[in-house]
Amino acid sequence: MARASDIERFWTYVVKGPSTDDCWIWVGAVGDDGYGRFWTAGDGTRQRTMRPQRFLYRHLTGVDLTPDVMLLHRCDVPLCVHVDVDRDASHVRIGGAGENQRDAARAGRQRNRHTTERFASLTRADRVARSRRLRDTVREHGWDPELMARAMSGADSGQDTLW
Repeated sequence: MARASDIERFWTYVVKGPSTDDCWIWVGAVGDDGYGRFWTAGDGTRQRTMRPQRFLYRHLTGVDLTPDVMLLHRCDVPLCVHVDVDRDASHVRIGGAGENQRDAARAGRQRNRHTTERFASLTRADRVARSRRLRDTVREHGWDPELMARAMSGADSGQDTLW
């Protein structure tokens, strides 16, 4: 089980949107894969690093997921940590590698020999940059849907949008 100090510290890195269905954006460390990183006290002798959504899942359910089990985002936002024991409310769900690949293909995040669109998916560096722009925007401005959309799209603040 998670220590109270880890749980308190965890929530200092989360910004929740105003609606119950909004993402909960991780504003802490972001790894070189575009996903958040959270350090816990671990077993008391050494720290443990994990994705924050896995930490919260373990805290809420008591289940420590094995490395082969993934938490898949229905919102398609890598920094979202909106985990809920109510499966309909949660933005993440348990899945495997195959299901993750199918989700990526459906969302246009996968590029392979069958992909017709040249830029159907972002490079790893672009995904990391997008996550860090989103994190920095939320850190600096709080929950601002327009600024968050610009951060996710990479649009400059002076650039006009279509809507």
